[in-house]
Amino acid sequence: MDINSFMDGLSIALQPVNIMWIVIGGFLGTVVGMLPGLGPATAVAVLIPITFSMNPVSAIILMAAIYYGAMYGGSRSSILLNTPGDGSAIAATFDGYPMAQKGQAGPALAISAVASFIGGIMAVFGFLFLAEPLANFALKFGPAEYFLLMLLTLSAIVALSVGKMVKGFLAMMIGLALATVGIDTQTGVYRFTMGIPHFSDGIDFLIVIIGVYAIGEVLYNFLNIDQQKKEKKKVGKVWFSKDQWKRSKWPIIRSGPIGFLIGVLPGAGGTIASMIGYTTQKQLAKNPEEYGEGAVEGLAAPESSNNAASVGAMIPLLTMGIPGSGTTAVMLGALIMLGLRPGPLLFEQQPDTVWALINSMFIGNIALVIINILLVGLLVKILDTPAKVLYPIIVLLAFIGTYTLSYSTIDFFLLLIFGVFGLFMKVLDFPIAPLVLALIVGADMEQNFRMAVLSSSGSLGIFFSSGVSIALMILTILSLCYPLIIKLVNKKRNNKNSAEEKFTKTS
Repeated sequence: MDINSFMDGLSIALQPVNIMWIVIGGFLGTVVGMLPGLGPATAVAVLIPITFSMNPVSAIILMAAIYYGAMYGGSRSSILLNTPGDGSAIAATFDGYPMAQKGQAGPALAISAVASFIGGIMAVFGFLFLAEPLANFALKFGPAEYFLLMLLTLSAIVALSVGKMVKGFLAMMIGLALATVGIDTQTGVYRFTMGIPHFSDGIDFLIVIIGVYAIGEVLYNFLNIDQQKKEKKKVGKVWFSKDQWKRSKWPIIRSGPIGFLIGVLPGAGGTIASMIGYTTQKQLAKNPEEYGEGAVEGLAAPESSNNAASVGAMIPLLTMGIPGSGTTAVMLGALIMLGLRPGPLLFEQQPDTVWALINSMFIGNIALVIINILLVGLLVKILDTPAKVLYPIIVLLAFIGTYTLSYSTIDFFLLLIFGVFGLFMKVLDFPIAPLVLALIVGADMEQNFRMAVLSSSGSLGIFFSSGVSIALMILTILSLCYPLIIKLVNKKRNNKNSAEEKFTKTS
């Protein structure tokens, strides 16, 4: 690390105009992250025309602030309304929403903000010292390694559907089937489009997320709206307890590096990072049965992981000119238009820009944790809104978010279909996460598999040809065996306890 360049970058980031853009971008990102369907990529894309009149350094600082600000905001609606802002916020619904239902919305919002802050700061330090070696490591990932990484993610989330693995597997298969809709990018063949041109680009996973989570949740709760009216929901205090922090601190510290490393991998993104952060923490937990019921660790881990991933995604963008996520792909186009050429020479030719961005991330994460904690008291009041008022607002936001994706009314019908589908999944107790995650990674997973097989002339040996792919394969097998291992361990523990009780009684 060049200390002089670091200090020069710090002085640029601390300029009042750049601090202003950091705060504005972080706040906009938080708001956009809360709205169903409007992810950080959309926010950055909308603001690109504004950046044309800006200094290139200020422009990249603004876009980055929107990006990781949306990681903060995505969990707000996940916790309060069970409606993820985008794919990276799905994991926050697993335990965040149950916490809100138990009257712990305030602690949930606070711990998610702090977890995002710590994960982001850890990732910035990682960026500071590990940018170059991690970029070189990411270059070792070919199609085979990316396929196995996505396979590991799917197997882990299905394996964690404890007690309903078969249902989780079926949900995953439905998601993979939906991912095949559209034009095959390798052959140009139309697949399962039913002659509807709108389906040529496939089914947007955000429509499915909004449908099964938002509309499905509204329909499910509408069935019990009279009963809910009699219940007074408590939001709890707006800060977390010492016990909640004690339970959360190690999951936060563990998940931050995981998210950062996954964010470095081009195309992996916050969704995979948050899912792996969650599944890793659940596998290490002493009380995995509490996950999905409002375990604070189950909220803290993915929040730390997905915010760290947003910082990690900047490494391949700046060092190799390769987008690490959908948002950085938008940013790449904007930077090129601004005259910045991301790549290996950027650190040498324009070090001030890079170090100003890195320092702005420190400042931005501090600003965002303050903004989000100050908003906790305001946001928890959403739960005091009567159900007959709140549910139509959720539906309205869902339709607005869906329409902004492609400005097509066909998406409205898809939204309703997946809403009803989400209702049936909830009634029949099918896990939703495997369906959504499979749809998100399905297309890339298929293309990477096919490219890997084609590059090896049809040989499957390519999936065992490198140390990285072998390690990913072993982790996939272990994740599938995890429920069986836990069951055997619990059975052995119960037998031991029974034997000890029997011995105590006889003695």
